[in-house]
Amino acid sequence: MEKTPAIKFATSLIQLTLFWVLASGLFLGVAWAQSPDPVMAVIAHPATTEDSIPRASLRAILGMRLQRWPGETPVKVFVLADEVPEHATFSKSVLQVFPQQLRMAWDRQVFSGQGQYPEVVASPQEMLARVASTPGAIGYVKASEVTPNVRVLKIR
Repeated sequence: MEKTPAIKFATSLIQLTLFWVLASGLFLGVAWAQSPDPVMAVIAHPATTEDSIPRASLRAILGMRLQRWPGETPVKVFVLADEVPEHATFSKSVLQVFPQQLRMAWDRQVFSGQGQYPEVVASPQEMLARVASTPGAIGYVKASEVTPNVRVLKIR
């Protein structure tokens, strides 16, 4: 059975649209992968011996499931409030989870009696000050806001 001109046109249009979507996704993926500077930075207390952290460990720490650094120092987690745009950016781009998933993980830890909520700070400036002055602390800020009084952790 031969296709009618309308079906041929619709098929061609669908193929062209799919090609455009795939090409756009590839272009955006390459552009994102080549981004030289991260938007957000994971920061820790300056006495922290770690220079880098595996993404899975970072998720466990920020999800309040991992409560000690490798050297057995207790971890103190600081986060920005849910409504602060940097919190969503960090959750999605660094942890690769939605902010709601992070909130549900905290709720699960607290309601099961196995953990507590991270400490919420009001601003990036407060985040920097609290992380710099609290042994074992970890948090996050925009990469452009990092100061020399905190240690930046690379994500592996």
